[in-house]
Amino acid sequence: MEQTTPGPDADIQVSGDIILYRLFEIGYEIDLDRASQLLAPNAPVRQRPTRGEAQAIQIANLPLTVTLKSETLPVEGHRLTGHLSARLFDFGVVSLRLHLPQPDTQAWSAFTALGQAVLTASMDDLFVATRDELCRRIAPAVTRAGQSPVTEEYAIFRLHRLEDAAGNTVGHERLTDEDISRLLLCEKRPLSPTAVAEMMSPRLSYFADDVTVITWNAALVLEPTPEDSDVEYVLEFANAQLLELRYHDQLLDQELPRIYDEVAAARRAFRLLGRRFSRLLRALQTRVADATESVERAENSLKVTDDVFLARIYTTALDTFRGPTWRRGIDRKMSIVQDTYSMLNAESQALRTEVLELVIVMLIVLEIVLALWK
Repeated sequence: MEQTTPGPDADIQVSGDIILYRLFEIGYEIDLDRASQLLAPNAPVRQRPTRGEAQAIQIANLPLTVTLKSETLPVEGHRLTGHLSARLFDFGVVSLRLHLPQPDTQAWSAFTALGQAVLTASMDDLFVATRDELCRRIAPAVTRAGQSPVTEEYAIFRLHRLEDAAGNTVGHERLTDEDISRLLLCEKRPLSPTAVAEMMSPRLSYFADDVTVITWNAALVLEPTPEDSDVEYVLEFANAQLLELRYHDQLLDQELPRIYDEVAAARRAFRLLGRRFSRLLRALQTRVADATESVERAENSLKVTDDVFLARIYTTALDTFRGPTWRRGIDRKMSIVQDTYSMLNAESQALRTEVLELVIVMLIVLEIVLALWK
């Protein structure tokens, strides 16, 4: 009889935590210094990646991190204790984090089942209530406050150690792509190799004992050093930038039909000297400037100056999240707005020229009439 080698579900033991992220757009800009003062009782801090190689990552305005509260959550027969914290970004995004530590070592199959249960559990009420309370506290620090229906959800499975049945540390190679995909993609049936290759990033490693695998909605991070959270930091930053892109993409989707209606209304209005589009042109200028500044501020909030490990994590995350695709969509819609502005401005100038020419002709006729009358 042919013998089969037991898979990771049979003998791999895992020690790790689950971190859930929910990101919200709450305003045009957040004054982080002012927010730090308002959140002083919670001892907020301005953090940056701590690795030596992180010097290749430049962050213009360090986000503000604050610890909020702890919650006990029922999840499919489990009662999990979660610690809520928030990270505030100056471009108007708040990232709420629910850290669910798993103090006991457990089988990979049990950890996968728990991860799937957590990912499918409804956490909306908890995150929304926490967001609303945080927004109330930092309201004076938020410019043009407003809550968008566009949100971003993400999960990170942070592993500290992989062991075999005898308690010996083993490498991530013992986990197959199928094992990792079942956890990250929350699928109970095995995926095809093609689907796994398309939906999961390659395994990214810096040291011999770490690895990161990224998908659209979750990531696996094996890092044995407890205080090293740089990979989570970079992934959270990329998600915040993605949310900003998605928010402005939706905003432009809503603005374009409104612009067409405003153009039609302006054409019906009567204005002297071709000023029927003046108010609309000013509004278009404001919209273009606001969208451009917001997107540029978000994209320039983190810059990579060298091809180091964290930089590869960041660029891989943006590619996986389809960041360049969202940006191209925004640029295309911005181009439509700018073309509309140019068209209206040219039409307004032409109409003004025609009116002035008509006035000149009328003055000449009047002068001739007066000369003949005399």
